[in-house]
Amino acid sequence: MRGLHADTGYLLYRLGLRSGQLFNAFLQESGLRLRHYAVLRFLATTEGALQRELSARLGYDPSAIVGLVDDLEKLGFAERRPAPDDRRSRIVILTENGRAFLRDTDEAGRRVTNELLGPLDPAGREALHALLLRIAEDGLS
Repeated sequence: MRGLHADTGYLLYRLGLRSGQLFNAFLQESGLRLRHYAVLRFLATTEGALQRELSARLGYDPSAIVGLVDDLEKLGFAERRPAPDDRRSRIVILTENGRAFLRDTDEAGRRVTNELLGPLDPAGREALHALLLRIAEDGLS
């Protein structure tokens, strides 16, 4: 019988849990969680997104997105605005305060990644990232 660590899916699951724990620990002081951070990071790549687009792109339940955006609005990191092509819809945009928060967390995010990937040399880290990106582009679209 194969050992637990022989299962790549299980290893990815465990590493995902560990990564989430590390990121949540560094975000704890701000009152945010990894899910908030993911919304902010996504918004930093767009001019704004409908909540349903956030839900689809991040893989979160639509009702969870509402609460996450509410939290980010209260902190001044995001805001809802009427969509330019449909005034009944709202787009979520990243505010300047949200951008500043992301800039301030860049170094902490690198430290978390360095801790998680400590056993790998730079070439191994690049290779792992490239492989994960290839899988994500195919499997998480």
